[in-house]
Amino acid sequence: MINKIRIKDIALEAGVSAGTVDRVLHNRPNVSKSAREKVENVLKEINYQPNMYASALAYNKQYTFYVIMPEHDSEAYWEEVEEGVEKSCVLRRDFHIDTDIVYYKLYDQESYAKAFETVLASEPNGVVIVPTDLESTRQYTDELHERNIPFILLDSYIPDLQPLSFYGQDSFRSGAFAARMLMLLLNGRPQGYAPTTGDTEIMLMKQTKNGIVASRQQMNREIGFRLYMQQSYPSVNILEVDLPLDEDRSKYDTILEDFFTQHPNVRQCITMCSKAHIVGDFLSRSNRRNVQIMGYDMVGKNEACLRNGSISFLIAQHAFVQGFHCIDSLFRAVVLKQEIAPTNFMPIELLTKENVDFYRKAQM
Repeated sequence: MINKIRIKDIALEAGVSAGTVDRVLHNRPNVSKSAREKVENVLKEINYQPNMYASALAYNKQYTFYVIMPEHDSEAYWEEVEEGVEKSCVLRRDFHIDTDIVYYKLYDQESYAKAFETVLASEPNGVVIVPTDLESTRQYTDELHERNIPFILLDSYIPDLQPLSFYGQDSFRSGAFAARMLMLLLNGRPQGYAPTTGDTEIMLMKQTKNGIVASRQQMNREIGFRLYMQQSYPSVNILEVDLPLDEDRSKYDTILEDFFTQHPNVRQCITMCSKAHIVGDFLSRSNRRNVQIMGYDMVGKNEACLRNGSISFLIAQHAFVQGFHCIDSLFRAVVLKQEIAPTNFMPIELLTKENVDFYRKAQM
């Protein structure tokens, strides 16, 4: 019944003109205090809920949202994020929503700063940020706060920046989950068992540049992983292997060959980044099929290794959904004036070759 109430009905009940009601509903000037109070009292009595979609369409304003994210190769985790951003924008085309992605180079503070300066100069209506670290990002998010421009954090959770919202996994708990699954699923033994020969070493593959990992998320995953292992399997030795970023495959092959020659009893490998396929591909070519690998993200190369068995498990974090909901949340907050949940953790899903097809089908 509420949706069928017309402006002229409200005007009749309040004893004012329909034009006065319209000005109150749209918070426009030139309404006396007494007239406004009469209209607001009637609205309160009938629990009037405005049709924000209709109002936004009628307003006919242009909105531009920006996404600040790292440069990347093809078949990367970030490609799936971009697909989600594009899908969300397409679905809101009637509201004149545009999105623009501005890239920065990983580990390059000058590039990161330039990306923010470009976005700020464009006077955006909202921003999605894939942050690097707290201090490098704070100076720009402080300016966004000063300008009353809402922003959403993607991938790395930094609540000190006070974003409108966050989308991504609980990376600490994701790392602990990875440790638990690696020990339970790969060994089939309960927590606290006494490891046997061949179970006492785990390879932790990392990719760094000058000793620094790519994101806060990866660091938190490793912290969660190590803490769980320390508490539940203290006798297991975690052996780090660093495959420096931007090297060619022959360099990685040399590093991995040396590692597996020196540690022939290693049967388990985990990586906190999306490059598990580097190890999976090496093991396939070297006919080492007795190493179980757990990695992150449903990128194309990881998926291929999962299907052929050189990767045993992948932890997915629904990058497409993250990209989609970041833009959708800005739309709902800026255009529809709706409240947005401040923290939105993605599911922690374990994928194998048996269920990988259903993950793809579950996307929006």
